[in-house]
Amino acid sequence: MTGMDHDSSIPPASPSRGVSNGAALSPRHKASLSAASTNGKHHPLDVKSEPSPSHTNGTSTSKSQPVLPDFFGHDREEVIRILIQSLGDLGYDNAAMALGRESGYDLESPAVAAFRNSVLHGEWAEAESLLFGHDPSAGGGAALTIENGFDTYGDGLVLAEGADRKEMLFWMRQQKFLELLEDRDLGSALMVLRQELTPLNQDIGKLHALSSLIMCQSAEDLKSQAEWDGAAGQSRHALLSELSKSISPSVMVPEHRLATLLQQVKQSQISNCLYHNTDKSPSLYCDHLCDRNQFPLRTVLELEQHMDEVWFLEFSHDGTRLATASKDRTVIIYDVPSFDTLHTLLDHGDAVAFVAWSPDDTKIISCARDHKAKVWDARTGKCLLVIDQHTEPVTACSWAPDGLSFVTGSLDRPTQLYIWNLNGVQLHSWSGQFRVLDCSITPDGQRLVVISAERRVFVYDYHTRQEEYSLTLNTDITCLTISHDSRYMLVNMANNEIHLLDIQTAEQIQKFSGQKQGEYVIRSAFGGAGENFVISGSEDSKIYIWNKENGVLVESLEGHNGGCVNAVAWNPRDPGMFASAGDDRKVRMWVPISLDPSPV
Repeated sequence: MTGMDHDSSIPPASPSRGVSNGAALSPRHKASLSAASTNGKHHPLDVKSEPSPSHTNGTSTSKSQPVLPDFFGHDREEVIRILIQSLGDLGYDNAAMALGRESGYDLESPAVAAFRNSVLHGEWAEAESLLFGHDPSAGGGAALTIENGFDTYGDGLVLAEGADRKEMLFWMRQQKFLELLEDRDLGSALMVLRQELTPLNQDIGKLHALSSLIMCQSAEDLKSQAEWDGAAGQSRHALLSELSKSISPSVMVPEHRLATLLQQVKQSQISNCLYHNTDKSPSLYCDHLCDRNQFPLRTVLELEQHMDEVWFLEFSHDGTRLATASKDRTVIIYDVPSFDTLHTLLDHGDAVAFVAWSPDDTKIISCARDHKAKVWDARTGKCLLVIDQHTEPVTACSWAPDGLSFVTGSLDRPTQLYIWNLNGVQLHSWSGQFRVLDCSITPDGQRLVVISAERRVFVYDYHTRQEEYSLTLNTDITCLTISHDSRYMLVNMANNEIHLLDIQTAEQIQKFSGQKQGEYVIRSAFGGAGENFVISGSEDSKIYIWNKENGVLVESLEGHNGGCVNAVAWNPRDPGMFASAGDDRKVRMWVPISLDPSPV
């Protein structure tokens, strides 16, 4: 056990099919829309004189069924309109139209269909008038007119609560501006920029970025600079998708609504499944529940090669090897799943507190209390590089995603944080009156997160080397872990808590409690399928596992024989395996009960 005192552009959307939001309606679809329908409301024009056959579980019956006012407690109109949209999404356009005819409901009104087509065909004046209910050519205020069943310049579409009209206008006019630039109509584009975009008083920085695009020498240059795929690409579909979010859902059903609802059902079942530990999507045919016996709760093997406390361990990214670091001054690399010893790294002069695998798993860095960090060839066990410029124990290290450089952190002051290349050349250093306890580069390479012995968390832009922000916490902190998606950090606190923080906003997302930590460095980790769990060692010899999303304690396991469980690591390729390291000099391997019913 280690003592703490030691120290803008709109994202593209895939086009929908048929009558679903985000795709153009064919002339056939337009013709099927009834002029008697308003914003998807029921119309009586297609009421059948004879009931059609009903279907139960795919079987047709000749008995007519009464039309109920609702659908098992759900609004009938909402259900039918969502079904019409979903049939279109699935490509069953004729079935969608048939359902509309038989039910008497339309997915949407002619005005909504006209608005969609205006956006998808780049008819921007028409789109604005349909959306907001005025005729731009008449200076606004033109009276309502009906043409071929379309409400042309009426009150406009009902917007969602909180919708920003100016922002919506900005999106449409921005698209118009970019398309004019794509056509090399620079004069018209400049007029749109000056007379239509600028008066909206939206994002000044965005306006400056748009104005700089006028200097683009070609359409391809424009697309590259603007990160935009052109009028013929998906940009209009993406614009429509974004606009639809600001239109009342009763008017324009949100795109792919049934798929969204089904995903929410699945996510709710996953959230309520205490032992959910699979990447497989739950079936819609039955309620989802994972078997506890499929969760890693049983020790299958004890590794006893270390001669003193084991302080740290980490699986390789491909899950085929495990590295352990010990107070006995060694690092041991094991094969997985045989757990044969591949290499024992012996050259450190004091306890080894940390190891890190390179992104391609060919190298490993060890950090020790002998003030040194060493880079090893993980395949041969040969030492490739020694970093010996630190004057205090090296506490942590982290690889850049390209594997060509890495960061080391130590208890030095004031030069406690360095970037090195593989030749041992110092590329950068941060100075400050703090001592580094742990550090990690986010997997996407955008940020470096550091925690200090002075209860502070620092977040740096890894490319510019500038500090983005820092936090001062109200208790001692010991270590951190970054999620694979680079969104979250786990910070272990000395008050028996682990905090989950959003790296972008510094907001606390979740808190985990129950484990014991106050005097020593106890490490936690994300783990399981999709990193659904948080796992931690503890000073009471136990292992604690929580649900990451809701913070519920899933299991408290009897971990090791006395002393601390110092570190835990979940196999990134096998959600049914994790390892723990303890003061009892052992590394324990955990697997599901169903795989090994006999405990060690």
